[in-house]
Formats: sequence, structure tokens, C-alpha cells
Amino acid sequence: MTELVDLSVRGRTAVVTLQRQAKRNALTIELCDLIREAATTAVADGARSLVVTGEGTSFCSGADLDAVYGDAFRESLYGMLHALAALPVPVVAAVNGPAIGAGTQLAIACDVRVAAPGAAFAIPTAGNALAVDPWTIRRFALLAGNGAARAALLGLEKIDADRAHALGLADRLGTVDDAIAWAEQMAELAPLTLAYSKQVLNAVFEPEFEAATAAELTRSFEACWTSDDFAEGRAARLEKRKPQFKGL
Repeated sequence: MTELVDLSVRGRTAVVTLQRQAKRNALTIELCDLIREAATTAVADGARSLVVTGEGTSFCSGADLDAVYGDAFRESLYGMLHALAALPVPVVAAVNGPAIGAGTQLAIACDVRVAAPGAAFAIPTAGNALAVDPWTIRRFALLAGNGAARAALLGLEKIDADRAHALGLADRLGTVDDAIAWAEQMAELAPLTLAYSKQVLNAVFEPEFEAATAAELTRSFEACWTSDDFAEGRAARLEKRKPQFKGL
């Protein structure tokens, strides 16, 4: 499709492959937009299941930290994540290696995950004063469990493939080929039933927040991105030093 994303078709299954191997498939605005375009185009063209994976040894190392410091990146990232989650076909994440930060977000935006031996999941935002949105935290906790989510978000614990499988964060252990084979099986099932099942699961387990709660959570989320600590995290990265956070 482009140098950054490859879209291939295996019968009724489309495979979207991130191809930014030199940056361990780190996400930029352009890459997020291309993933969304590839996925929606594939479904519009008749794909009945979708696989998302990364080229090389990394699934997605997260957001490209040279590109995340602005509203445009967040709009592109969350637009892509929610588009994947809302697709009417099964979406399988073939987690072929580390899925860190926004990489974990990409993996959990898919319906199911197949984790290779080198796969790992982490959301280390507390280490650089970034933040993920409430949807991400709720979805991660629903999949991995509240305790594992707290350990990952508050203690920066990384979850390897075996533990992810034991927790239910990864549905199967296997390779990209295993993930594609599973997606091909799904593509042979009844499309309307699959779309209905996804719709119910999303409505029951991830309903809209009440207005007051949503507003409060949004304020807290935005406060992280406009804080002095956020600026300190960016400065520390550029200066290659440990950040000194003050809670301001």
C-alpha cells in the first residue's frame, strides 16, 4: 500500500502490516492515518476478517516520541484505535514482538490477540508524564484484569507473552501465520452474527461514560498533557537524563 503500511489479502482475510522497522514500528500521525485507511478500505472492499501485525521483531514500540507532543497526534491515534474497534468484522492482533505504550493500545483495539514468544505488553506513561485515555484504561483492565492493569499503569510492569495468555490479555500463543489462520477461520463464519456479537460486547462492556464522569475524566486526562511534568518529561528525553517530576 505504502512504504509504511502493507495491505495484503488472503482470500477473505486482509493483513495490515506496519512497516517502519527502523523505528520498531513506532506510530506517527501518518502511520496512524494509514493504518485506519488500510483497515477501513479492506473491509469496504469485502474483507471478512482483518489481521494487524508489525514487520520485523517488534509489533509496535509505541508512539514516536518525536511526534506525540501535540493534539494532532492524539486525534489521529484515537481516531485509528476507535475505527479498528468499531469495524464490523473480527480484527486479530498478531503480536509478533513488543507492544509498548501505543503498541499495547493498538493490540487491545483489536478483538483478539495472538502473542508470539517475544511479545510483551506495557503502558509506561507514568515514566514520561504522558497519559492514555479512559477508554484505553478500561479496555486494558477488562482484558488483563484490574490487578494487572494497576501493576502495569502504576508500577510500569511489563507483561510477557505467557503471562498475557494466562491473564486473558492474549487469547492464543502463536506466530503471525497462526493469527492469519485463525482470522481465515473467522472469515468463513456468518458475517451478520459476528457483527452483532461485537456490537453487543462493545455496548455491554464499554458503554458511554455518564456526562459528568466523562467531563471529569477528560479534564484529568488533558491536565496530564498540559502539566509542567509533561514538559519536564520531554526536556529530560531531549537532554538524555532522568526526569524530575513534581506533580505540577
